[in-house]
Amino acid sequence: MAKYTIELTDSEDKAMAYIAYSVQDWIDNAVKNRARQAINEIYNMEAERMQNDDSVDSIPTDKNQVVLDAKIIAMADQKVEEVSKD
Repeated sequence: MAKYTIELTDSEDKAMAYIAYSVQDWIDNAVKNRARQAINEIYNMEAERMQNDDSVDSIPTDKNQVVLDAKIIAMADQKVEEVSKD
């Protein structure tokens, strides 16, 4: 499992405390919600790909496993590929 940390300036922390009961909970929820959306997007792309692939007999229902098995290119790697093409 990956773990990330974030640093906020004093003014950023104060501003976040103004809008959120718990800054940590707000950050956790924001990131997890965006990850959930990306999981759904990847799953839907993979399900469509599998539907069009005659060699695939069934589409797994476990979204997490489909995402883990998907051959996707991370955004950072996509940017590197774009730069190397130029």
